[in-house]
Amino acid sequence: MKTTETPAPLPAESGATVSKIDVPAERPAKRKRDGNVLNVFSHGVLIIWAFMVVMPLLWAVMTSFKDDSSIFNSPWALPRKLHFGNWARAWTDANMSDYFLNTILVVAGSLIGTLVLGSMAAYVLARFDFPGNRFIYFLFIGGMSFPIMLALVPLFYVVNNMGLLNTIHGLILVYIAYSLPFTVFFLTAFFRTLPTSVAEAAFVDGASHSRTFFQIMLPMAKPGLISVGIFNFLGQWNQYMLPTVLNTDPDKRVLTQGLVQLAASQGYKGDWSGLFAGLVMAMLPVLAAYIIFQRQVVAGLTAGALK
Repeated sequence: MKTTETPAPLPAESGATVSKIDVPAERPAKRKRDGNVLNVFSHGVLIIWAFMVVMPLLWAVMTSFKDDSSIFNSPWALPRKLHFGNWARAWTDANMSDYFLNTILVVAGSLIGTLVLGSMAAYVLARFDFPGNRFIYFLFIGGMSFPIMLALVPLFYVVNNMGLLNTIHGLILVYIAYSLPFTVFFLTAFFRTLPTSVAEAAFVDGASHSRTFFQIMLPMAKPGLISVGIFNFLGQWNQYMLPTVLNTDPDKRVLTQGLVQLAASQGYKGDWSGLFAGLVMAMLPVLAAYIIFQRQVVAGLTAGALK
């Protein structure tokens, strides 16, 4: 009696496929779990951060409509009655209207001058090669790292010798000089991302350098101009040290000086509701500017990365 032996498996021929036992993939599931945990953690941190930022703003707005007794007796409760007289008192009695007007004049003039001069300098540094190009560019970058406190005393004497002390236009010139380094640094990198073929086509058609810049390149740089304009607006609107040193005339004080004066005077009088109303008045233009132009700010910051 013969026993039949099980034939040994033949080796796979070239080109033949050998079936393999499917093993359940665990790595994608593990990565998915890790990604979910990371998303939950990041969203939790963002929620906590948003709560820490938004709650003081909402509390200040809510407190500006309370009376003084409600502020101390029930600081976290909603106002039982909206006291709009706090805003009227801060606007008229505390001269917030004059401070607003002076701040708008200074910030508008300095913002326009900064964007015009900064965009022109950045365009030349980004598009033209000439001796000293990199040296001038690094001078602007060095201006960003120079502490403004070290320049206050010589700046005071320079402005005084020029007859610009305690003047609106003198403060505008100082704000422009203060904001130019960052503006040139930001726009130089942005102009380098713009296509050169459009400018070359304009030169072929007979356009001058100034016409090419103002009619072609500057409109193309609109996202970058809006982004750097918002940053400069925030910095110039909240500037306190420069006007305190260079603008000592009470009739020409800007908003930050007025808020300090309001805090001192209203604090001694016990008018805390008027103080919070003035504080909210100073915050509203900044919040409105960012809410209106937030998409343009994000587009300007990411435009260079998307090229």
